[in-house]
Amino acid sequence: MIVEDLKQQYEVFYVWEIMKSEKSISPGPVAFFGSGETAPNGRKVFQALFEMLPSSPRISLLETPAGFELNSPEVAGNIADFLEHSLQNFNPRTTLIPARKRGTDQSPEDPEILAPILTSDMIFMGPGSPSYAIRQLQSSLAWDYFTARHRLGAGVALASASTIAVGSFALPVYEIYKVGEDIHWLEGLNFFGPYGLSLVFVPHWNNKEGGESLDTSRCFMGKARFQPLKAMLPDDQSIVGIDEHTGLIMDLEDESCDVIGLGNVTIQKGEYEKKHRAGNTFSIYELGEFRLPDDSEGIPKKILELALEKEAENVQTEQKPNQKVKKLLDKRKQAREREEWESSDKLREKIAQLGWEVRDTPDGQKLSKL
Repeated sequence: MIVEDLKQQYEVFYVWEIMKSEKSISPGPVAFFGSGETAPNGRKVFQALFEMLPSSPRISLLETPAGFELNSPEVAGNIADFLEHSLQNFNPRTTLIPARKRGTDQSPEDPEILAPILTSDMIFMGPGSPSYAIRQLQSSLAWDYFTARHRLGAGVALASASTIAVGSFALPVYEIYKVGEDIHWLEGLNFFGPYGLSLVFVPHWNNKEGGESLDTSRCFMGKARFQPLKAMLPDDQSIVGIDEHTGLIMDLEDESCDVIGLGNVTIQKGEYEKKHRAGNTFSIYELGEFRLPDDSEGIPKKILELALEKEAENVQTEQKPNQKVKKLLDKRKQAREREEWESSDKLREKIAQLGWEVRDTPDGQKLSKL
């Protein structure tokens, strides 16, 4: 038993050292919901995202955006129930992360509460308050875990308040629409800053709850109020408006964006505006000067090393190649058919970082566990 334990520890250490030395950034996909994440079109977005994840994915649901609400476990729990029942063919395994408020027993600084994030295949954040989410997550351990795990391949799904909060600037919806504060922006979590993108996300872009008498589009701001809000932003700021019952999936590896659901995704930058209908795919470069970040850019080094260690443990326990490995393998096959040998070698290295060895045989490529 002791020998087996030592062997397993050595294997984890070996994979960890390989991953640390090669450090090829391989971020996971990011899905945004304009609304209706538990509606039929929301299911389509989750399904498309799940198809990019390992089988039987481990999913962490952060309660933080709704942590001020007395029923925050139910808010996140409803999403967990939806995923487990409506997408049961993917066999998702969900865990609620009760990181609700700093300075309490459910703090976004508690490593024990946050531990499941580092072994997640997908992280979800949803309803609540954008401003509250920013206050609790800005420069927190929870946010470091979140960004580190995504940087190493975990998918991210964001809805409602969380869609707003992760932008470079965030719209304080309740403060303006319900409380009557003057129009203003908050500094957001700037999730895409390390990727060279300055993005503002506005869900409920085509909202019509106000009927004919009140314009509630642009996330309840209305067009008349949104124009001066837009003028407050830097000139080079990109705004991503997502219609209700519509999703946007950003594949940072393929540098592409897919629109899923009923409506459109609208991109505005200064006087420029372009709409992408559901079913369309467009280049991520339409959002700005996209780039992959260097190593741990924007993430504390010790957090990334911890995330790498957990990733190495996951590699050792994974029994079958996930969709990401299969996708890279297919890309390598195409590269070899085009005799692009340097590209083929780089793809082999990426596959190795995910714990798989590629062998070229007379019958084609063969995978085996490292």
